[in-house]
Amino acid sequence: MPWEMAVVRLIFILVLAAASFELQPFHLSSLVSGLLGAVLGVFFVLFELRLERASLKRLIGAAVGSILGIAGALMMGHLLNLTAIEKSSLSFFQVMLLLLMTYGGLVLGANKGDLLNLSALGGLFTGERQPRKNYKILDTSVIIDGRIADIGETGFIDGTMIIPQFVLRELQLIADSSDSLKRNRGRRGLDILQRMQKMGTITIQIVEDDFPAIREVDMKLIELARQYEGKVVTNDFNLNKVAQLQGIPVLNVNELANALKPVVLPGEIMRVFILKEGKEYNQGVAYLDDGTMVVVDNAKKMISKTIDVSVTSVLQTTAGKMIFGKYDDRQRAEVVHQ
Repeated sequence: MPWEMAVVRLIFILVLAAASFELQPFHLSSLVSGLLGAVLGVFFVLFELRLERASLKRLIGAAVGSILGIAGALMMGHLLNLTAIEKSSLSFFQVMLLLLMTYGGLVLGANKGDLLNLSALGGLFTGERQPRKNYKILDTSVIIDGRIADIGETGFIDGTMIIPQFVLRELQLIADSSDSLKRNRGRRGLDILQRMQKMGTITIQIVEDDFPAIREVDMKLIELARQYEGKVVTNDFNLNKVAQLQGIPVLNVNELANALKPVVLPGEIMRVFILKEGKEYNQGVAYLDDGTMVVVDNAKKMISKTIDVSVTSVLQTTAGKMIFGKYDDRQRAEVVHQ
């Protein structure tokens, strides 16, 4: 079928070029007229190919937007007829107004077309399989964190990543901060966004939606997620809790990282390096390669040494995982005796 369509498109271009060659519009020469017709034919074919990739919602939105734009331009043009503007200038204003409002209505309608609910039309458009909405709203903290880019690169996260303009403004303010630490964090966030835009595995969409009546960025994100029926992606503990209280689904990168950490069961033997003294009596503290804290009883005297400890329990929190273990003094005594 593709080659038949290619033949049809070629015939269309040739017919349009031949018609222009014969009719010679704008008193142009035959050669220039034919060339103009061929260029217009190619433009129409490219426009048709673009329309093929558009969803039904976007097409309906574009059509409705352009019709409303034309209607508005005609009403305003009629009002201009009642003014004292000279005829040549009046015609220019009317044509420019018609083009501007038609174009604006078409673009705005296409951009907002995804928000249409076709099911409310009584099943009129049930012939087209409706794609499931799958929006992820990224907050500032998860962008600066950077792990969302690694997750997206692996293909484990799908849908459209929405970046609101108010989040971009917040990133820019952080990047322009006089504090060097904040400045580096902001620039890192902008670099992460540039990296994500170049990925072929995810789709990035920057939206202009804002809520001027709401001052807090976190509450703006919640309202945006409610509007798009999407999920908030964050690693901010407070935003996580507030969103859940308001019924907004949340994807917490910290929770994902904790879920992917190696499973440690009570009774297992671990080999760790005791780094410092613990808070409780005779405790030592060690860290695994992924940053997990290991609290070891009876290990205060083994600071700066690598020892084998027996896992006694594992505590899972939203902030991370903590492992509690015990060091057997008899192991040390055996080593000294040998």
